[in-house]
Amino acid sequence: MKISRIARIGAIGAIAALALAGCAANEGGTASSDAPTSDSAAVSGSLVGAGASSQQVAIQAWTAEFQKTNPDAQVEYDPQGSGGGRESFQQGAVNFAGSDRAFKADEVAAGGFGACTDGSDIVEIPAYVSPIAIVFSLDGVDELNLDAETIASIFAGKITNWNDPAIAKDNPDAKLPDLAITPVHRSDKSGTTGNFTDYLAQTAGDVWTAGSVEEWPADLAGESAEKTSGVANAVKGGQGLIGYIDSSQAADFSAVNVKVGDTFVAHSAEGAAATLDASKIEDGRTEGDLAFAIDRTTTADGAYPVLLVSYLIGCAEYEDENVAALTKAFFTTAISAEGQDAAASNAGSAPISDDLRTQAQAAIDLIK
Repeated sequence: MKISRIARIGAIGAIAALALAGCAANEGGTASSDAPTSDSAAVSGSLVGAGASSQQVAIQAWTAEFQKTNPDAQVEYDPQGSGGGRESFQQGAVNFAGSDRAFKADEVAAGGFGACTDGSDIVEIPAYVSPIAIVFSLDGVDELNLDAETIASIFAGKITNWNDPAIAKDNPDAKLPDLAITPVHRSDKSGTTGNFTDYLAQTAGDVWTAGSVEEWPADLAGESAEKTSGVANAVKGGQGLIGYIDSSQAADFSAVNVKVGDTFVAHSAEGAAATLDASKIEDGRTEGDLAFAIDRTTTADGAYPVLLVSYLIGCAEYEDENVAALTKAFFTTAISAEGQDAAASNAGSAPISDDLRTQAQAAIDLIK
């Protein structure tokens, strides 16, 4: 059985060490095989996941909600990054993944999901919707208005100084110094990078020619840092730096207002939600695979197009029925109104709509 392989993989020891706050008090629960819905009996046991660091605060909030009704259950999550989480899920090293992008259609078709029974579909739930803040450090400047072409030019290394005319034209009152720009990007394979570069590719493809990529192009200059926290610390640590981070970690930063249509829009949960509402699920996906094609060119009122839609990814069918029960119960908590409100309060994410919650619950109900 694949679950025995999960137990054998040495990475679990490292993941367990990162168990979320509050889980340690719930050790020793007896396994339950009941497949839960929002009103089913409590489940118990340990559920192990890995993936996007952007989801970490939200998963902590969801775990706290989950344990209110499932006190003998534990959720352990290693925020190793989206790429690492998907790889661990494929290898069967974890029960679920958190990822700032869904598996691509060709990846799904190729199969090989070690956490699932042979031939099982996967379930991908858009549970965490968050703006990506473009943050910078520049004394005396609290915010900047930038259009997509200017943002792309900065990160492509074509605009290299803060007093460049392209920046000055939309910020006539800002005191822009004669100072070199240092773009900061993720060094690890990152769904945040994938979403940020997807924005650049969709809105300024003539300038940003690298496409939508999770690994930063090696030929582009700038400073690199690992994970969201690394980029945040790098930008905070000097002058003239600019980077992209999950909005949940951007409270203490100066940030860019992004041009959408004829207006400049600040990063916000409401703006991210408006962009998702203007987007559609990709064609050709299975019933439980709710992968969105985000329309970053939308000019919808209030939309903020630099966002990530982060997924909880599990199996439609597990070999261990208790793992299925735990996954189903935890995913249900995450998308519930209470779970979404908890994530919004703690991580600044945008709660999903009631319509999307209904779709997501139908997908979760496929898990067995």
